[in-house]
Amino acid sequence: MRGLAEYVMRGRMQALWVAVLGASTLMFSWISAAVIALVTLRRGPAEGAYILAWAVLPAGFLLFTFGDSGPLGMIVGTTAVAVILRWLGSWPLALLAAMVVGAGTGFALLTFGGAYLEQLAAVFADFFGRFEGSLPQAQLQAPGVATLAGMLGLINAVSCVLCLLLARWWQAALYNPGGFRKEFHGLRLPLQFSLWLVLGMLVVSTIGSEYRPWAILFAVPLSVAGLGFVHARAAHRKLGPGWLSVFYLLWMLLDPVKLIVVGVAVADSWIDFRSRWPRPDQDEDLQ
Repeated sequence: MRGLAEYVMRGRMQALWVAVLGASTLMFSWISAAVIALVTLRRGPAEGAYILAWAVLPAGFLLFTFGDSGPLGMIVGTTAVAVILRWLGSWPLALLAAMVVGAGTGFALLTFGGAYLEQLAAVFADFFGRFEGSLPQAQLQAPGVATLAGMLGLINAVSCVLCLLLARWWQAALYNPGGFRKEFHGLRLPLQFSLWLVLGMLVVSTIGSEYRPWAILFAVPLSVAGLGFVHARAAHRKLGPGWLSVFYLLWMLLDPVKLIVVGVAVADSWIDFRSRWPRPDQDEDLQ
């Protein structure tokens, strides 16, 4: 992956070709989004906007041909979030921007993609109906239009965050070795941000079960901050990559682990655990 970043940063045409080719496919549009974000972070929003303008063409063609707005939403959303990080240098604000992008994606689908959402809902309803037919005791409810819009918005928000993290890792690997690790390990949301995110998550979750994905959108910045804290703690305790692999496996499979990560991020906003950890030289004094 670093080799790809080195190739992209050789010049505008190299970045342009990779971004356009990536945006031409449903499977590799994330590469296009990460490349445009890297150009934006390193060379500025104007250069990133130039690459984006060309990448929008094949992504728009996919939307027109297959009705899939995912690639277009991903590259545009990731570029917007990268601009925030470039201008303000703030990961908390960039994560909030990704959440806004996800919410905007959901509202745009509800406003302009009603027919697409209804078709998607019909597909799910048919699938769930067949599944219930084979398992009469199962009680499954197919997602409705509002749920699907929230799910697609949530997917786009997470995709934007992942692409931005990849772009930032590329930038650090090429120009500032160790910089991404320092940023990610030090990621901590301000207390006001955390409280508003928790409040938003609770309020939206009370509207109804069909809005659960919309509520989870508020947990995206908290989850990323919590994962940054986990990595920082693992590095401080000198835990190996195997420990993190087990943790991520549990995090993906178990919802309580996801809630714990969110809770840790909120608590860290209040307490700032890292400032209370003993320094390495202090650890040696205690031994």
